[in-house]
This record gives sequence, structure tokens and C-alpha cells, in this order.
Amino acid sequence: MERTIFRALAETKKQKLKRPMAMFKVTTLIMIIFFSAFIKISKAELIRVYAAADLQYALPEITSLYEKKYPQDKVETIFGSSGKGFSQIQAGAPFHLFLSADMSYVEKLYQMGLIVTKPKPYAKGILVIWVRADSGLNPSNFPNILLDPRVKKIAIANWEHAPYGRAAKEVLENYGIFEKVKNKLVLGENVSQTASFVYSKSAEVGFIPLSLALSENMKKVGLYYIVSEDKYKPIIQGYGITKYGENSPGAKRLYEFLSSPEATQIFKKYGFERP
Repeated sequence: MERTIFRALAETKKQKLKRPMAMFKVTTLIMIIFFSAFIKISKAELIRVYAAADLQYALPEITSLYEKKYPQDKVETIFGSSGKGFSQIQAGAPFHLFLSADMSYVEKLYQMGLIVTKPKPYAKGILVIWVRADSGLNPSNFPNILLDPRVKKIAIANWEHAPYGRAAKEVLENYGIFEKVKNKLVLGENVSQTASFVYSKSAEVGFIPLSLALSENMKKVGLYYIVSEDKYKPIIQGYGITKYGENSPGAKRLYEFLSSPEATQIFKKYGFERP
């Protein structure tokens, strides 16, 4: 009888000991989950990118996919001419990555120590002539379309700092008509502004990237003609992580993602070719 009572008491003590131990394990597990979530949140990053204006439709689609894959990161993008981006990064602007429509800008920054990864090409840009469909003009009648008396203004990006502007100027020179049309030229700060000039009828014809011509807004109202690629130097586009973004895990993740199959498909969708 005494042994039975002793055993019962012992079992009761064991049960009492197990309950606190179980509670301790549950509490520990909750704390681990909580701190893991806290660490993940604490690693969340705002990744600031300066990108060439010809990426204004392609890049948001790419970064949207990136943010779904890496929800701890947020990408903020500023679009502009590659030359302006070069100058801003040279002046210490806080961008983690630089995507340039002219690979040479990335290479120069790399030589200065302001790009810390080896310059990497991501695409080759294609130049097109674009007109509104309601203009009555036929873009395939190039280059004669530029001499048409109905064409009063020709939109072109500023060749001083915009790679597509340099390419367009080179095309005009190679066709021997730059001097004939130079008084018609309306300069945009970048290709985005150039596209807006012809889209809004401020110009009848525009030299713009294929990537913008293939956007939904431009496709709905316009027609384009691809300029012969033997009339201008290849527009090789490149990117890199800046000195500012050197220690950013998010910048490294995005840098790698930009060469992923998912990103490559979107570049192709907007007419970019492999470099």
C-alpha cells in the first residue's frame, strides 16, 4: 500500500515537472519565431537605383518580381539620362546601383572607384523612329520622312548626355541630312521626355528606344520603324553596384537578380537584345 502511494506521488511529481518543461519549450519556440521575424524585418532595405530612362517600363516589372521574391526589400528607382546619372553618382548621390544606357559611364565610374563591381552588360538598346498613327506619316519612309514638309519638329534626346541622342545624331550624320534637319530638332533631357514630345504632338517625329515604343501607352497611338543598326554604334547598356551600395546585401541581391532568367524575359519583352 505504501509503495503504491509512493509511486502515485512520484508520478504526480513527474507530471508537474513535465508541464513547466513543456511550457518552457513552447515559450522558447515562440521567442525564436519572434526574434527570427524581428531579424528579418531589421534586415529590410530600401535599395535606391538610378536607371536610364529607356528602362522606365521594363525595370518596374523586374523590380516588382524582385520584391515578391525578396519581400524584405523595397526598390526605389529614379529614371533619367545616363549622363546625368553619371554626374550625380560622381557627386556622391546615394544610389546603390547604376543602370546606364551607355556602358562607358559605368566603366568610367569603376575606374574612379565609384562602382565597386566589374561593369556588367545587361542589354543592347535599339533605336526607332516613332510617329503618332493619326499624323498621316509613314515611319518606314525613313530617312525621307524627316524631310517631309509636314514635319516641323523632330524630337531627339540631348546627345550631350543621352546615349540614344548620340545614336540618333550619328544616324542623321551617316545619312548626310543632319545639317538639313538641325533646325527642326527639339532636344529632350532624356528619352522619356523625347517620347513625350512626339506623343503630345509637340513634334511630328521622334527618335526613341524600342523599349518605349513597345510600351502599352505608345503602342496604342503610334507607329514605329527600326533604324538600321549599321548606321550607329551599338548601344551597349551596363550596370554595377556603387561605392554607396558596397555593403548592402539588398543591392547585391538585386544586382544578381538583374541577370536572372526572369529579368531577361522582361528585357526581351521590351525589345532589348542580349549584348
